[in-house]
Amino acid sequence: MCAHAFARWLARGMSAAAVLAAGVAGAQMLPPPQNVVSLSASADTELPNDWLTVVLGTRREGLDAAALQAELKQALDGALAEARPLARPGQVVLRTGGFSLSPRYDPRTSRNSGWVGQTQLVIEGRDTAAVAGLAGRIQTLSIFSASWSLSPQARQTVEGEVTAQAIQQFRNKADAVAKAFGFPAWTLREVNVGADGSRPYPAPRVSAMASRSAAAEAPLPTEAGQATVGVNVSGSIELSR
Repeated sequence: MCAHAFARWLARGMSAAAVLAAGVAGAQMLPPPQNVVSLSASADTELPNDWLTVVLGTRREGLDAAALQAELKQALDGALAEARPLARPGQVVLRTGGFSLSPRYDPRTSRNSGWVGQTQLVIEGRDTAAVAGLAGRIQTLSIFSASWSLSPQARQTVEGEVTAQAIQQFRNKADAVAKAFGFPAWTLREVNVGADGSRPYPAPRVSAMASRSAAAEAPLPTEAGQATVGVNVSGSIELSR
């Protein structure tokens, strides 16, 4: 029952309970749906990953919390000083990662025997050569991990096309099901369209203990691989004559 009809019935002096009861009774008089079939279809496409994310960091231990915090800050400041001049929106993006400082306990005595700290810097972007080169040059942090994914721009470029393909697959299935059951037509009852995102192939992780020798100053070797963008369409149709 729509809001306007509800208001009109109330204006005639009927109670809200009576109006709702009338609406329920009317709904119960509707015939149940007939010849309803649930369907689903999907489409996907592969394209090269174009977004590289490299996580750099350092993990250190010390007896004095303040001194350890200063040491971690110095390492991060040194990395940022080298990375900031090369930052470009969307192409080479910088952001600080986790920063933690926690007590270290002696397993034999359960007493505090010092402190453990960690700091991280994330370098990512579409200029993958610049990201890899910068990650290889930073000396104050080690490479924790590197991973590839699709940029939002690349995903949006193909998502509309894949959505149209998935919808057409749904329509083709509906036509085939209606024909198989001997019905000349069908009516769409409900439908859900959802993208399942990109599914990149995992990139090999790089040890956080990687050497920072002169050889490590070379650009980080990476291989982009492919990602899959998929769209699922599900819903129900009512077969009709």
